[in-house]
Amino acid sequence: MEFFTYFYKDEIERYFFQKPQPFTKYSNRELLSYGLGATLYMPATRPNIHQDILSKKHEGLTSLVIDLEDAVGDKEVNKAESLLILELLKLYEEVKKGFLGFGDLPLMFIRIRSLEQLKRVTEQLEDATKLLTGVVLPKFSAEDGEKFLELVRQVHSVEHPFYAMPILESASVIQKETRIEELMKIKQLLDLYKEHILNVRIGATDFCGIYGIRRSADTTVYEIAVLRDCISDIINVFQRFDSPYVVSGPVWEYFSTKERMLKPQLRQTPFRERYGDEGLKWRAKLIDENMDGLFREILMDIANGLTGKTIIHPSHIKIVQALNVVSYEEYMDACNIVKAATGDIGVMKSKFANKMNEIKPHYYWAKKILLKSQLYGVLHEEFTNIDLIKKEVYV
Repeated sequence: MEFFTYFYKDEIERYFFQKPQPFTKYSNRELLSYGLGATLYMPATRPNIHQDILSKKHEGLTSLVIDLEDAVGDKEVNKAESLLILELLKLYEEVKKGFLGFGDLPLMFIRIRSLEQLKRVTEQLEDATKLLTGVVLPKFSAEDGEKFLELVRQVHSVEHPFYAMPILESASVIQKETRIEELMKIKQLLDLYKEHILNVRIGATDFCGIYGIRRSADTTVYEIAVLRDCISDIINVFQRFDSPYVVSGPVWEYFSTKERMLKPQLRQTPFRERYGDEGLKWRAKLIDENMDGLFREILMDIANGLTGKTIIHPSHIKIVQALNVVSYEEYMDACNIVKAATGDIGVMKSKFANKMNEIKPHYYWAKKILLKSQLYGVLHEEFTNIDLIKKEVYV
């Protein structure tokens, strides 16, 4: 897998100071945890999943989750399991024939309902389990989580890694009186299995459901008070420098056009200044497609230290991944901070003469930027993330 394979080679050279590097499920876990990008969820009842993967139907897709939980009705569970196993066995046959290798596959996960279901599915898949990068564990809790992680440890091997991605979305996490204690217990549990944890995910839809809230396409998770407070505590617990996890941005669930109630959230100025009248037309197109709220939420995710995002529509893939590309200024600051971390100095002026880089406080940030830059790449100084998205809109 590699980000931005839909660009021609000369376009990659034009836009990127440092090209995105290829990765597979066999890559180093710490690096791979930044490589989920836009993780597309699809119900296990969907037909022809193996054909979609073989044909690379969703341009730019690098990770997907086949869902046996909330996306499947309670009366459909047996059918969904059977279809999932059938599709993965078909895909495995194609791999064995040499039509593609394990390294050509997107990072694939299944989201399960129970421990018993995970056991059933992996037992029936047998060697085809090697296709999977891991399992998504919904409503993860400190009380029940260890038995899931033990099974993940058993399925995992050096030759074919198998990771867990716990989702924090239960009442004990969102409710204030139990939140911190539960988060700390989950963190302590995950630390015992850290080599098997790829990243931590946030279940915003389930959190909202507990309070009868549904955010609109004009509202980010950071504007829903109860969600904002909970996300803040999740970041506080799971992104501490001494034992951090990559935390991904919560799902964006809108993709269709509808009449707007609130003011568009994309400012005109950046589009007009960079592209003139054409930029304003492009901005209008993004607003018509309800993409402006997604833009704003991704930027808020990144500002809060989150990497990647859960999505439910392939039109979101390129936007999520383009906005996560590292800017030239960020990259050079990060390089200089890491290089200067010898103890000789404590602070230095950025080469861009617009900020101070303090070595100790900014060191952890710099390391994260350098990891992220390996997968998403680094833009040339004259380009912005918007340039990557605009190119695709007009293809």
